[in-house]
Amino acid sequence: MTKMDPKYLQILEFPKILDKVAKHTSFSAGRELALNLAPSSDIEEVKRRQRETSEARAFLDLKASVALGGACDLHPLVKKAEIAATLTPAELLDIRATLVAARALRGSILRSRTQFPLLAEKAQNIEGCSELVAEVARCINDRAEVVDGASPDLGHIRQELKLVHDRLLSKLERMISSPATSHFLQEALITQRDGRYVIPLKADFKGRIPGVVHDTSASGLTLFIEPLSTVELNNRWRELQLEEKREMERILKHLTAQVAEDGEAMRQTVEALAELDLAFAKAKYSEEIAGVEPQLVPFRKQEAGGKHPVFSIQLINARHPLLPADEVVPINVHIGGNFFILVITGPNTGGKTVSLKTVGLLALMAEAGLHVPANEGSTLSVFSGAYADIGEEQSIEQSLSTFSSHMTNIVNILKEADGESLVLLDELGAGTDPAEGSALARAILDYLRRRHITTFVATHYPELKVYAHVTPGVQNACVEFDLETLAPTFKLSIGLPGQSNALAIAKRLGLSPEVVEEARTWLSSTDLEVESFLTDIKWAREEAMAAKEAAQAAQREAEERAKELQERLRAIEAERREIINQARQEAQLELGQVREELRRIRARLEIAPLAKEPLAQATEEVEALRSEVEPLPEPSPVAMEDLGVGAVVWVKGLQRQGEVIELFDDEVEVRIGSLRARVPLADLELQARREEEPAYGYTVSLGHRPPPSPELSIRGWRAEDVLPALDKYLNEAFLAGLPSVKIIHGKGTGVLSKLVREELSRHPLVASYRAGEEREGGDGVTVVNLEAR
Repeated sequence: MTKMDPKYLQILEFPKILDKVAKHTSFSAGRELALNLAPSSDIEEVKRRQRETSEARAFLDLKASVALGGACDLHPLVKKAEIAATLTPAELLDIRATLVAARALRGSILRSRTQFPLLAEKAQNIEGCSELVAEVARCINDRAEVVDGASPDLGHIRQELKLVHDRLLSKLERMISSPATSHFLQEALITQRDGRYVIPLKADFKGRIPGVVHDTSASGLTLFIEPLSTVELNNRWRELQLEEKREMERILKHLTAQVAEDGEAMRQTVEALAELDLAFAKAKYSEEIAGVEPQLVPFRKQEAGGKHPVFSIQLINARHPLLPADEVVPINVHIGGNFFILVITGPNTGGKTVSLKTVGLLALMAEAGLHVPANEGSTLSVFSGAYADIGEEQSIEQSLSTFSSHMTNIVNILKEADGESLVLLDELGAGTDPAEGSALARAILDYLRRRHITTFVATHYPELKVYAHVTPGVQNACVEFDLETLAPTFKLSIGLPGQSNALAIAKRLGLSPEVVEEARTWLSSTDLEVESFLTDIKWAREEAMAAKEAAQAAQREAEERAKELQERLRAIEAERREIINQARQEAQLELGQVREELRRIRARLEIAPLAKEPLAQATEEVEALRSEVEPLPEPSPVAMEDLGVGAVVWVKGLQRQGEVIELFDDEVEVRIGSLRARVPLADLELQARREEEPAYGYTVSLGHRPPPSPELSIRGWRAEDVLPALDKYLNEAFLAGLPSVKIIHGKGTGVLSKLVREELSRHPLVASYRAGEEREGGDGVTVVNLEAR
């Protein structure tokens, strides 16, 4: 856990955050965990906590409600059961409700365990205690009553109890309604005294109805008697009541013993439920503050030369979570790299203290596993400790002044903080003589700098502005002030020191210009030059920021236009291919007709051998033309593994050939002449690197052609791919002098076999063809006899 005195947590208002988280818990055990949540300095533990909160938020987005409303902390009830103190029906119902809610939640989470592994790990510890749940449900109803079916004896007792009760009341009702006795009664009423049924007898008629007197009225005029005729029934009714009570007590003791037996499993279940309740509470609080999971950057050890450890705080639009969401002004804070101490200056009530607290509080929240109220991309390091001296802490009891109180606190901080600590100091050196306070503040800052401690300081001392400007590792920052409205903007600007603006504010509030000017004469020329210089820097910075924003907007516009042009080039390229392919398809149709005509001519000239040579020459010319008018192949997508540095590619968007010089995840950098460009894979076509490299996997030689296989398998091919491949294969087989070949097309639907045989019937190199015999593959194969050379 983070090395931290609780007072620093209190200064940064961390307990208030825990109170807000606790309000989102569903039962006392989860609330207790929330209130005791503490930051951790172990980065792996913090990462796990953050992932857990993110999982819980995603789970709640998927399943809007989490049923934990019926859960309660079972630890006291388990302890009571273990010392054999009988549990009441209401307590047993609480146990049952908790276990039922736990079992339902466990099932809901484990069904999505791959999506929510950390939540599933906790849910796995939930024990259903199904036998206990079933037994409680069997014995006790929802009104916390032991039911008749809880045991056979209880059922028999209650049955007889009802019978005796009915007989007793029936006998008394006959007595109070009988003309012989009714006039002795004060009223026709049956009531109870000491658990026995009695009737009200007038005192004047005592003895007229034999019975036992159980009570008298306050006036003494009425005696409440139990008639002797009902004494036996009353006795039996009372005996059955006691038997019922003893049997219910026995049943409750049995259930209590079962609770004690399952005690360890129930403790484990409650602990798992509490941890899940806390995770969901953190997720709900994250949604409340529009929080995000920060990126966590580990500290790395100092390098040679005493360089500050590598760390990061970069908060984008960070908001103090305890300020009203509609009033808080987001701040952007970055520290790390070449500076690790930030000196914040500016007017009172300008937001310096809020900025310090925001940084410290968000760091603590992140280390506790809470999302932070900032934008995506915010980063934080996990600090070994956070120390703060903020606000008025004058101690009357200890007779310490404000200055003494602050210095006592700072002395402790300087003793405890190390190179991986975060230190926050508000109004450093205030409360004493300004000259001494300023000197002391600079000395403290320099001590922190030499020890490489990450520090945020708020101050009014102008000397610290100069110190921050000229000292390596230290940077100025300011909270801005609007002189027109005389109000702070609460915006934090890093890189510039703040201006006091005291004279300007006094003048705007109506102080005599004569007094203001006289005050200005008391300022040193250096102070005036500094203030003027700061004003100039501020305007220059604002102009630079405006220029930067304009440049960024222009760059975005240029990128959008470049993207639009690339899309237009792709569309043009697709249209060009379509036009070329259409023209080539028309040419193919015409060449097909010419080939058919040549085949018929050849058949007629078989009787004239001398005419074969010019015919063969004409056939070769037609075939050459045919290859030239084949449709352009559709470009196949380029895979990253097909590429390498030096690969030659065609960049479709630019209609230029280039060379790959660097590879990225889904892009490559291509050199096109003197131009370099990063191009997505989808915009590339792979080309041969050198002309002598083979295009189809084997070397083409004018003097020698590798013999083709005696079989061509086209199973699973698309119909449009078959005819060009078949024609090429037959030509190669004929030139190789093969007498016959096999075309393996499979049986399937018969489309390929029909297409192949129709082509074979008109092909000039085919002498004959037949379906394969059974041993050759049957109708799934066509055997082709080629013309002799």
